[in-house]
Amino acid sequence: MAKPKVNDEVVKRNVRLTGEIIKYVLNNPKILVVLPEKFELVLLPEDDPEVRMLNLDLLDKYGSEGKPIVFARVNTHAPKWKPNIFVPVAA
Repeated sequence: MAKPKVNDEVVKRNVRLTGEIIKYVLNNPKILVVLPEKFELVLLPEDDPEVRMLNLDLLDKYGSEGKPIVFARVNTHAPKWKPNIFVPVAA
């Protein structure tokens, strides 16, 4: 069975968003103090369901290789956006 092809534009938007998150962290390095070491970051843009689903599919397909998962929710259309970063806690 053939795998569905990932839309190149969705991948480009994901790469752009990843770059913006990296810039945000570099400009706000204190955020790393509260995050676990060697974590897997999953970007969940609230305003781009295609990118959000791509990232969740990638997490499902490849997992986190035993690393803690950190989710970053963001609305990229908000003026002066900043990610809402959280680490899920097991019950």
